[in-house]
Amino acid sequence: MKSKIEIELKRQLEQNISVHQDILKISKDIIDVIKNIHKRLKKGGKILFCGNGGSAADAQHLAAEFLVRLRPQVNRDPIPAISLAQDTSTLTACGNDYSFDDIFLRPFKALSKKNDILICISTSGNSKNILNVLKEAKKSKIYSVCFLGKGGGKAKKISSKQLIISSNNTARIQEGHIFLGHFILEKIEDLILSRNI
Repeated sequence: MKSKIEIELKRQLEQNISVHQDILKISKDIIDVIKNIHKRLKKGGKILFCGNGGSAADAQHLAAEFLVRLRPQVNRDPIPAISLAQDTSTLTACGNDYSFDDIFLRPFKALSKKNDILICISTSGNSKNILNVLKEAKKSKIYSVCFLGKGGGKAKKISSKQLIISSNNTARIQEGHIFLGHFILEKIEDLILSRNI
């Protein structure tokens, strides 16, 4: 007889598999994002990531893999990427002196330029600090991609492109987001190295 933990493990694994299978429904959007990011990187752009909580950790995680590498057997030049949430001094100064709603907006305004890419990671798509930086990206004509969940929230109407994980479960959405980040980076690496994709 299976324990309650084993039953719950099976249930959550089945949820995870189902969420990942649903990603196939947005495959055309994923391909479009890969091509658009690659095009802008070739023109000298960089990737600016942001997110809150676990999504901030994912933003740092993905920025590190662009800067260093994803696959041990693939050695390539670093790809310019930065997380807008990695500097605690800047975050706390902005939160204290201005507003937590501006913690991504301030560094974005200072660091972004033509051909850059903004990638926002948000399970709800409704965080004020995410919406504020997306509005600035739109105003500045900077290409923005949102990794979202729970229907996309308000962010889906502001961003250039949305990749929405079809779940209302925060953990499943975050698992889908990190998969998307890894897959997109792998295909961008292949394009940079002129491999067929």
